[in-house]
Amino acid sequence: MNFPELREFAVTALIGIAGAVIASALGLPAPFLIGPAVAVTVGSLAGLSLSVPHVVRNVCFVIVGVSMGSTVTPEIFVAARTWPLSFVMVFIAIVILLFAAAWVLQRVFSYDRTTALLAASPGHLSYVLSLAAEMRCDLRAVSISQSVRVLALTISVPLIVEVFDLAGDDVIVLPQTMDLPILVAILVASALFGLMFKRWRFPAAMLLGGVFVSIATHITGTVHGSVPNWVLTPTYILLGSLIGTRFSGVALADLRIAFVSGLVVTFVVMVLAAGIAVFVSYFANVPLDAALIAFSPGGLETMAAMAVMLHADPTYVGAHHVLRLMFLSVLMPVVIGKDARLR
Repeated sequence: MNFPELREFAVTALIGIAGAVIASALGLPAPFLIGPAVAVTVGSLAGLSLSVPHVVRNVCFVIVGVSMGSTVTPEIFVAARTWPLSFVMVFIAIVILLFAAAWVLQRVFSYDRTTALLAASPGHLSYVLSLAAEMRCDLRAVSISQSVRVLALTISVPLIVEVFDLAGDDVIVLPQTMDLPILVAILVASALFGLMFKRWRFPAAMLLGGVFVSIATHITGTVHGSVPNWVLTPTYILLGSLIGTRFSGVALADLRIAFVSGLVVTFVVMVLAAGIAVFVSYFANVPLDAALIAFSPGGLETMAAMAVMLHADPTYVGAHHVLRLMFLSVLMPVVIGKDARLR
């Protein structure tokens, strides 16, 4: 990082920390995600140049992946026997959410079909923006709508779980934490696997690297314990800050329709996703909080961190979001294909 980048990051981190402190003082759920996300978003829209360097993002993703994987025990595989229905519903949910949101954008906000489909994609933000950059569509509208979705879900999902008391009783908790040398070794190995997965173009490669190494070492009994809170807390703050930086450089005048449309579409997909989550929770015997987070079309890393923070089953949540990203990677070019024209 050069000095200007370091300065931007320092300001971003300070704003994120302030947001986390305020959110914690107010007693909000998942304060270390919600507080920084809101605070940095406000700072970004106020005209501040804010950013989180890629190397820091990758470190955060690895840590969240290791934290997810540390919850996996042999008992998890017994519980997973009830998941096939839930996995099938991922495919159904994606199709429903995509076309319902795209219909709203076309009919209510007069988006063209390609822009509507890209803006309505229930997740995989970086992939969707890469597609949008290669197609004849309103790239700014797609970017803002997708960013609004991620921010709104980050704020609303923990609030919904808290307000409606949806947390299940089947909490998987590892009270002990890993010793520092073991933790460092796990993180280094996870980063190496993440880079390998990235080379193979896996979605959320760095997070998956952490998940893979952590599961492999925990399920075999080689390693025991979880990631300590003194590592997780700053990680959550940086992830929340990262969400807010998506609005950096966006003028308020440019938000207008795209911001409103993003909020409307996010509300629509949240209602539909919540209905699907209730269905899955009832018929697959899955705690409702885990189902709600698993079917919320937010960012994989953010939803994974949220599952850990809210004591939902992070393995269940992570598996569903990885499946969602893989399916979207195949689905989006197919549904857009015939109407998309290269710039």
